[in-house]
Formats: sequence, structure tokens, C-alpha cells
Amino acid sequence: MIWVDADACPVVIKEILFRAAARTGIKMVLVANHAMRIPPAANVSFKLVGSGFDVADNHIVQELSAGDLVITADIPLAAEVIEKGGLALNPRGQFYTTENIRQRLNMRDFMESLRSSGIQTGGPSTFSNADKMAFANQLDKWLVKFKPA
Repeated sequence: MIWVDADACPVVIKEILFRAAARTGIKMVLVANHAMRIPPAANVSFKLVGSGFDVADNHIVQELSAGDLVITADIPLAAEVIEKGGLALNPRGQFYTTENIRQRLNMRDFMESLRSSGIQTGGPSTFSNADKMAFANQLDKWLVKFKPA
């Protein structure tokens, strides 16, 4: 099963996911705190959660099972997913792993402390075609290993 932290997921990534769900029949749930359109498909659903800090993240963590894939750029959510036995893939095509998640959390916290002290750190680089391709490739690799029941 695929869970999508849909609030901040780029549209192009959602489109890739919708095509993959249609092609493979894998069950996918998008979770967000605002309404969004999804294709009419029995294996694709949408869960609207209340607004508030980490409400969508908490829902995903509560509902996911070991081995599920979560699409998110949220590093703390990815850490919880990994801790629960899930897999986390960011929209730029990089898997979060037990080996790299601690470093990513530390870097996130460091950058946050710089920003809170008034230092301009900039944001992430612009989402590129290379990012889109990296995501599609990693998703395809995961789908080959996953066999929907």
C-alpha cells in the first residue's frame, strides 16, 4: 500500500502516483487537511483530516503497516514511518533509511536553529525533471518488488 502526505506533494508526483496505481492496481491513500481531486479509481482514496500541526502525519503513522510505502518530504514523518517498519520516499526520489534519517533530522534541526536566529538559509532547490525522473525510477523499483494482493 502507498500512503501520500498529500498536503505538500508536488502535482507532478501525484500524477506519477495515479498512473502507477492505475497500471498496477496497488492501493493508494492520499492524506491532506484540504480537499483535493483524485481520479475515480477503486484502489485510490482520499482521507481529509482536520487542520492542525501534524494531523495528516499522525493519521498516516497510525494507519500504516510494516512494508507500506509513504511518499513525503517531511523528515520527522519519515523517521516515524521507518521506526514503524514502513518505507519512506521523498518526491525527489530519495529513500529515507535507518542509515540516513538521523543525519537528515540533525541537519533539519540545525537549519531551523539558523533560521530562528535570523540567518537566511534559502530553501530547497527548484524541483527539476531530474528529480521527477529519480522519483519515478525509485517508485518503479519498489513496485517491481511489491506484488499487490
